[in-house]
Amino acid sequence: MNLPYEWHIGWRYTRAGRAGRRNGFISFISGVSMLGIALGVAALIIVLSVMNGFQKEVRDRMLSVIAHVEVFDTSGGALPDWRATAAAAKRDTRVVGAAPYIAAQALVGRGDELRGAVVRGIDPAEEGKVTELARTQAATMARLVPGEWNIIVGAELARLIGARIGDKITLVAPGGQVTPAGVVPRLKQLTLVGTFEAGHYEYDSALALMHVDDAARLFRVEGPTGVQLRLADVHEARTVAAALTQSLGPDVIVRDWTRTNRNWFDAVQIEKRLMFIILTLIVAVAAFNLVSTLVMTVTDKRADIAILRTLGASPRSIMGIFMVQGATSGIIGTFGGCALGLLVAFNIDVIVPALERALGVAFLPGSIYVISRMPSEPMAADIVPVLVISLLLSFVATIYPSWRASRVNPAEALRYE
Repeated sequence: MNLPYEWHIGWRYTRAGRAGRRNGFISFISGVSMLGIALGVAALIIVLSVMNGFQKEVRDRMLSVIAHVEVFDTSGGALPDWRATAAAAKRDTRVVGAAPYIAAQALVGRGDELRGAVVRGIDPAEEGKVTELARTQAATMARLVPGEWNIIVGAELARLIGARIGDKITLVAPGGQVTPAGVVPRLKQLTLVGTFEAGHYEYDSALALMHVDDAARLFRVEGPTGVQLRLADVHEARTVAAALTQSLGPDVIVRDWTRTNRNWFDAVQIEKRLMFIILTLIVAVAAFNLVSTLVMTVTDKRADIAILRTLGASPRSIMGIFMVQGATSGIIGTFGGCALGLLVAFNIDVIVPALERALGVAFLPGSIYVISRMPSEPMAADIVPVLVISLLLSFVATIYPSWRASRVNPAEALRYE
């Protein structure tokens, strides 16, 4: 395959620069530009991969405790028939599990220590179909026997109130009880029969589980107030929730996990976009270093440009030669950075521990952070835009110097040669 001569000359200029002090300096500047692009692209890929890893780690821990989608009555009371609602939801093939629940706010304490908590009434026989926590701790969940008034709380909540398994815990329900002496709070003592540790502080420190029948009696509702649903694909939660809203009608509210944890979900997305923009500026600075490289090359090659022009090369061809040179540097830097970034991203679980041992420090101390290892998940949805933007910036950076090269006057360039 015969390539245009502009490609051959542009590639030759890219490889040139070993001979002579001036050409050697230009080659050095060109190498620095390519290295800058490579490091910028690698940094983008590594940072975005680590952010994806942290997001997945936190999301998985969160979804081990909560359901993907919740369906509850618009009035906030008991569903007329939770089984019928669950059956209607499971007509959607993307729904793979359903379980009833009751959710309410309450105070949980022991002695003088009281903490606010979300109390969730569950059916231990059904809960394993929708949450990973109930499935992996089925034996603990089985201790929630109706009528025995048992409770399971997060490990951090148990520590905060100073409770151990077997202790009596006081639960203060919302809404008072009217007596001749006035309105007094409704109190109930329950037995702590187990704790759980999901690895997510919000739930470990503020979630309590009890049997759905006991919760119905305590909070004075006639039955489950909602249905939890598990999906085959967690990423389809918003789509499935929208479809169920249409199919189940106006009598129920459908809420997916991204809405339940909207603040966290939106904060992660905003942070990721900001990091992308900030690190893209690093790539932009490195890409526009190509401008200085090409300007110096054009100045050094003025005689060559004049000779090519006298041999019949058009201004467009001259421009093409230097655009090939600049674009080649951008391509080498971009894909070199991509290779480096992916190499680090896929091996960060080996690299970080090695650095911790070498430096004698822990980047993620287990006593401070729940996650003690550096997670990483490279995604094509992040990597492809990084490569495209880097290549576009490199291409744009070549336009002005190449245009200046095409405007060189042969007579002026050869006057002093």
